[in-house]
Amino acid sequence: MQYRTLGRTGVQVSTLALGTMNFGQLGNTSQDDATAIVDAALAAGINLVDTADRYSDGQSEEFVGKAIVGRRDDIVLATKFYSPMGTDPNTKGASRRWIITELDNSLRRLDVDYVDLYQVHRWDPTTSDEETLSALTDLQRAGKIRYFGSSTYPAYRIVQAQWAARDNHLARYISEQPSYSILQRGIEAHILPVTEEYGMGVVAWSPLASGWLSGAVREGKPLTSNRSEKTPQRFDLSRPQNRARMDAVEKLAAVADDAGLTLIQLAIGFVTAHPGVTSAIIGPRTVEHLRSQLAAAETVLSADILDAIDEIVPPGTDLAPDEKVDTPPSLLDAPLRRR
Repeated sequence: MQYRTLGRTGVQVSTLALGTMNFGQLGNTSQDDATAIVDAALAAGINLVDTADRYSDGQSEEFVGKAIVGRRDDIVLATKFYSPMGTDPNTKGASRRWIITELDNSLRRLDVDYVDLYQVHRWDPTTSDEETLSALTDLQRAGKIRYFGSSTYPAYRIVQAQWAARDNHLARYISEQPSYSILQRGIEAHILPVTEEYGMGVVAWSPLASGWLSGAVREGKPLTSNRSEKTPQRFDLSRPQNRARMDAVEKLAAVADDAGLTLIQLAIGFVTAHPGVTSAIIGPRTVEHLRSQLAAAETVLSADILDAIDEIVPPGTDLAPDEKVDTPPSLLDAPLRRR
């Protein structure tokens, strides 16, 4: 396992991070399954574990907490807030009121005294940067969080948050967690130049493109992945963007074969090859899935392989732009465009 510095914090994190979205009811995994995955990940040298309050309605945090008992100090523990955690309109978002309440909830579920990295899961357009940053700064000073970061922020919002921290003498986001894969390369044009400018760490999620690059999605092969059952529209080949993804996957599989790599190694190795990326999140449902992804930990792609990938999916290109989740609200809601 290799390690890189998380932004300018001095904290060393593994280039592969264990994502735990599949822990609990969402991934149909038990506590024993989750503990076995955590055990294998830590044994392989992974030290960054990422979860969120929303994952299986808090069950993922509970599973993680039980799995790391006795090993808390060996782990860089990250969780997130923002998504609705109930029907009350104030049990979501990035307000001071909710941040402070939900951090206590997460600490209780995780059974820890602090988290290393507390992240805003999505940008909250109803809350000012100053409101969110001041609450996070206070929690940092109280010792409940060590650092805080953003997740899936548009580039201009990352800049605005950095300016707000500077102008109001507050602590700043030290990391961003965007979606990044060979099939979704848009952050190369917008996000990564900004995070590099501000010295932010980048913990990339979905390096396997929601299963497209796992090897389970191939031309003429029946779809049996958990993702295809839950979101079939993402794999419907009658949709042009999915046809484009399938064509790219077949070409990428050939590149991987020629290089003596699995498609998983090619996909994850591509993400960690970018100098602006700190770590790639892998989200296994089983120990077997984990082992197939751990094989990418030492994968180094040559310039020729990276050039071949660029020929298939050009730099800065998203093959499924409508699946991006950092699109400004004004592009999604017609009335906001007509104010």
